[in-house]
Amino acid sequence: MQLLVTGAGGLLGSNIVSTAVQAGHDVLGTYHTDKPDLMAPHRRLDITHHETFRKLVNESAPDVVVNCAAMTDVDSCESKPTHAEKVNGQAPGNIAAICAERNIAFVQVSTDYVFDGKRETKYREDITPNPIQTYGQTKLTGERRVFECHPSALIIRLSFVYGVHEDTSDLEGFPAWVVSRLGTGEEVPLFVDQHITPTRAGQAAETILTLVSDDAAGTYHIACSECVTPYKFGEGICNQLDIDTSLLMESTTADVSRSASRPTHTCLDVDRVEARLGRPQPDLAEDLQAIRSSLEAGVR
Repeated sequence: MQLLVTGAGGLLGSNIVSTAVQAGHDVLGTYHTDKPDLMAPHRRLDITHHETFRKLVNESAPDVVVNCAAMTDVDSCESKPTHAEKVNGQAPGNIAAICAERNIAFVQVSTDYVFDGKRETKYREDITPNPIQTYGQTKLTGERRVFECHPSALIIRLSFVYGVHEDTSDLEGFPAWVVSRLGTGEEVPLFVDQHITPTRAGQAAETILTLVSDDAAGTYHIACSECVTPYKFGEGICNQLDIDTSLLMESTTADVSRSASRPTHTCLDVDRVEARLGRPQPDLAEDLQAIRSSLEAGVR
């Protein structure tokens, strides 16, 4: 299978490229600013330049395009809504349309932030989205534009993404921040009033590629099976490292001032992907065990 992965320089994109190469697929990655050092050829691409994307598709003739490129800084999206709409909202639809013209499968990566966080139960794929900030609003526009232009596309929603970047081998996301503070003996303030289903990038990459190979279409949630607070997530990290939790401090979302609102309960229901694959999604401990060596390196 020939894959074109946009946003290959990011955490998820690097994992998809690496996982696909290891599985024996031919991969071409794209990057926006810095070329990643991965075992696949890469081309520079701004996904808002859809004619450039069209030329790249014509040259590479992929079977599948996986769009990981996005403006993901939630607060920057709030201060630059026009650019966020261009990157997250309009560009995915434009490149999906090009893929539809050529009968190329298309995967769009989205987010739990399309939900408002007002439910106390997990969000299924069929729950009506209601984003409360620009980032979620533009990602939802992207989802809708993709389905308008490519009805058989695959939409993947992730939550609280973290993991090991396959270019740098660096730990990224929430665990990286936690272990860096633990390593220097600093207190780690963690929310107890936010609920999430963390997504490990390596696990998401494997699952996405399995869904692609199975010709899946529609919307799927990919995350761990547990709904946890960041504080519980921090405890899970400490448990993996066999260290006490004395540096973990309970805090609330009201303790932090940010320009963009965050939903407080965006746990994703993963029943649909589990039924499709015939296997459970990992729990948090299993996902953390998979990156234990990187966690240990972070506290040394």
